[in-house]
Amino acid sequence: MRPAVILLSLSAWCSVAQQIPRPEHPQPQFMRPAWQSLNGAWQFEFDDADQGLAAGWATAAKAFSKTIQVPFSFESKLGGIGDTSFHPVVWYRRSFHVPAEWKGRRVLLNFGAVDYRATVWVNGKQAGEHEGGGTPFRFDVTPLLAAGANTVAVRAWDPPTDRSIPRGKQYWEPKSRGIFYTRTSGIWQSVWLEAAGESYLEYFRIDAGLEGGVSFDARVARPQAGLTLSYTVRSGEQVVAAGSGAPGDGKYLAAGAFVRNPRLWSLAQPNLYDVVLEVKKGGQTLDTVHTYFGFRKVTIENGRFCLNHRPVYLKFVLDQGYWPESLLTPPSDEAMQYDIRMTKEMGFNGARKHQKLEDPRFLYWADKMGFLVSDEMANAYLFDEQYVQRFQKEWGEAVERDINHPAVVLWAPLNESWGVPDIRDPRQQSHLRALYHMTKSLDASRPVIDNEGWEHTEATDLYAVHDYTARYEGLKARWGKMEVKAGAALPPNGRAYVAPGNVYNGAPLYLSEFGGIAFILPGTQVPQAAWGYSGVEKTAEAALDRLEGQYKAIAESPFMGICYTQITDVEQEINGLMTYDRKPKFDAKRLRAINDLLR
Repeated sequence: MRPAVILLSLSAWCSVAQQIPRPEHPQPQFMRPAWQSLNGAWQFEFDDADQGLAAGWATAAKAFSKTIQVPFSFESKLGGIGDTSFHPVVWYRRSFHVPAEWKGRRVLLNFGAVDYRATVWVNGKQAGEHEGGGTPFRFDVTPLLAAGANTVAVRAWDPPTDRSIPRGKQYWEPKSRGIFYTRTSGIWQSVWLEAAGESYLEYFRIDAGLEGGVSFDARVARPQAGLTLSYTVRSGEQVVAAGSGAPGDGKYLAAGAFVRNPRLWSLAQPNLYDVVLEVKKGGQTLDTVHTYFGFRKVTIENGRFCLNHRPVYLKFVLDQGYWPESLLTPPSDEAMQYDIRMTKEMGFNGARKHQKLEDPRFLYWADKMGFLVSDEMANAYLFDEQYVQRFQKEWGEAVERDINHPAVVLWAPLNESWGVPDIRDPRQQSHLRALYHMTKSLDASRPVIDNEGWEHTEATDLYAVHDYTARYEGLKARWGKMEVKAGAALPPNGRAYVAPGNVYNGAPLYLSEFGGIAFILPGTQVPQAAWGYSGVEKTAEAALDRLEGQYKAIAESPFMGICYTQITDVEQEINGLMTYDRKPKFDAKRLRAINDLLR
């Protein structure tokens, strides 16, 4: 699309999205040269009686009655169905051809995300199953393929009322209400095929130091003796490092590189380096993956968040990642870029992606555009043993998916004790601590928040607090005299900021939810149940005056960062800085000036 499309309204984007394919690679940090999108029209059927398995719907014997546009869900308008009622089991089917030039290669079938449990068949034979609504998976379908046309079928199971399943803001009642919104069931991120070698990369991690050292640690599928991992690192068109690691006999390969005078990734200059990783045996290349990375370091120093050892005041905005015609699925690349661009124009330097593992292409654009991201898991609401196992597995997959993004600077597995509703229970408190330590064991390079908003244990790197006090006087009175030191008492605010049996550990204070000032843009329609966290202002000027007062109180308090609620309206929740269809409510220059109060 031409750059001018960026100026279109979201509804115009959605119309365009229905007319053109989505050619962008779904996972820019893991791109094989030979790939084929399976987005577009699929056969579709509701299975409310759950009879499809017994009736053999995995084969092409039954013609499905509907057509859906993948990757959009059946609840969404862009999916072409727009049915928001409960349908716990749904089926998809489509045919595909494997390109002739892929002969002799392994063929991998990839899914960006399917909510919640997906079972996949190719030509009537089961390829595999995956559980977890926000994380990717792939199956090697090579043995299941036939010459000519092939058929892939997917059964997605997503019980809409089960609150023990990680679901984020997807409501378990038929209609949206309060802070909960329309569900996104089944396939909701891209589907694609790719060709790989006999041994191929499953996963890799890139660690880049500020002095120019880079390590590549990879996991290989179908390993064999004598494999090596080779790399070529480019800055633009210039090769700045190339080499390979020692041969390995197992499924793990490693290599190290050094780049002289590295250009660091920062907000002002989000420098990225392109990489080609190759699995080789002797002189033969078995697998090739294109990726990228940035040289940057995140630390907490003297109570401040630092990027490359330079203090940065976190000015985040809460971003729920919903769109009116596509729900949790971004309607286009332009829509994702627009949200980041508008957020930056308003003076924010990042987003807290709230209760959603965002599409990898959003993180790609954050990397490209110099935009910080707090990565947060979609939570459940009830605690039991099955929930614990499910949540830990999916959160581990989420960290693995996003670990190489330089824009991701915070991990936040839980929000406001969702999933641990009785924090007095020793088991639930153990789960909270375990998530922190699990995350640190997977990635010690980023701060981890144990429980976004309140009821923290001692195991947290930032003390994230939520406070929707409406005006300057209240915020100043509560936080202005707060002393950031271990054992200090945090001010009462309805819900305790410290979990029972714990004390404040002295971690930096992060006001990760505040504001919520509602304003209805004249001429726009809003639901009858529309609401905002701290009341509705009649004019934009009144809303901005109140916001400026909140910022002045924050500037006089010991916070090292903030997150304003929120970037857009979402369904009935109207405290956005933009409407649901992305019309700005306020003057961006005035918002930037308000954000400049915090340094």
